[in-house]
Amino acid sequence: MFSNLVFVALVAVVIAAPQRSYTSPPDYGHVIPILKDERQGPDALGNYHFEFETGNGISRNEQGAPQGYKGVVSSEGGWSFTFPDGTPAYVSFVANEDGFQPESDLLPVGPPLPPHAIAQIEFARQQKASGGSRPADRYTNNK
Repeated sequence: MFSNLVFVALVAVVIAAPQRSYTSPPDYGHVIPILKDERQGPDALGNYHFEFETGNGISRNEQGAPQGYKGVVSSEGGWSFTFPDGTPAYVSFVANEDGFQPESDLLPVGPPLPPHAIAQIEFARQQKASGGSRPADRYTNNK
C-alpha cells in the first residue's frame, strides 16, 4: 500500500511539472563562404592593404599610406554588393586630409546651387587666386 502511495505521488509530481518542448535552433540560413581574404600590414610606416570577397557577391577593398608632413594615413577603396531585388551596389571612397569622400550612384544628391551662390563662390575663388583681400581683412589688417 505504501509503495502504491509513493508511486501515485511520484506520478502526480511528474504530471504537475512544467512541460518543456524542444524546439530546433533558429535557421540562420546557409554558411556563406569567403572566397578571397588578403591582408597586408600595417607595416612600420603605416602602409596597409586588404581585400575580401564572399560567396554571395559582397566585396571590399582598401589601401592606405601615410601622406603629408604629419604622416596622416590617406586611404582609398570601396565595396560592392547586390540588393535583394538584384540591383548591384558600388561605393568607392577616398579618405584624406579633406575628409571621407564617398562616391556612388546610390548617394543622395542635393538640389543644384542657385546662380547667385555660384557667382559668389566664383568671385571668392578669383579673389583668392589674385591675392585679393577678404572682407574680414579690412578690419584686422591681416592679409
